Amino acid sequence: MLPDPAVSGFSVFLLGLSLGLTACAVTCLPFIGTLTLGKAEGRSSGMRDTAYFLGGRLISYTLLGALAGALGAWFVRELAAGAGNLVIGLSSLFAAAWLIWPNTTHRGCRPAQRFAGLSPMLLGIGLTLIPCAPLATLLAAAAAGGSSFQGAYYGLLFGLGTLLTPMLVLIPSVASIGQALRTDRTWLLPWIRAGASLVLVLLAYTRCELFAAGLGKYLLAIATLLVFWGYYRAHHEVGGQKRVFTLRQIE
Repeated sequence: MLPDPAVSGFSVFLLGLSLGLTACAVTCLPFIGTLTLGKAEGRSSGMRDTAYFLGGRLISYTLLGALAGALGAWFVRELAAGAGNLVIGLSSLFAAAWLIWPNTTHRGCRPAQRFAGLSPMLLGIGLTLIPCAPLATLLAAAAAGGSSFQGAYYGLLFGLGTLLTPMLVLIPSVASIGQALRTDRTWLLPWIRAGASLVLVLLAYTRCELFAAGLGKYLLAIATLLVFWGYYRAHHEVGGQKRVFTLRQIE
């Protein structure tokens, strides 16, 4: 099915643009900004994280549009019921674990660097589910079309519109601040990462509580156990050799 001419692609693009230039920075920066600040790897790393983050958003909006077109009003109702809060909470917990988990692998393998873009991309995917009027309008138009192709087309145009956002400047700037804080203060890096991880865990807690009362408490307990386990592994012998780490090391 071809896109419905009653809903022009340009109007959908403008809808996404309105979100990217306004509410996007306000709602997303506490999550992705905390992650990049905690990594403290500088502007170039912040620019890469921005690309992964916005790429995740573009993919997610396209998939959301396709699902709304294929599943119709039922899918829209499920998202409106708050299922997206669980996805946001889990992606925030993953980002927190990524910051705090020690890199106990051999330097030659460098698996952490191969998957360095995973946490900002997952945050980008999760944060597309924050309820807002532009997203509701997109999903309603996609569901009314009754076609996954048309829904994906609308979602892609909407996602392209959201790419023009102050986040293009804000995320690298926050990463630069993190790097400046740890310059000549290597002892401060573990505390920056621990603080950023704590903020992400608390953000995850609030989102999971919105999804189901009491769920956030269980996830918070699990996250705490994982952090302590990772810290324990970082300060004990691995493979017969003393491996001393604080948090994930900066190469």
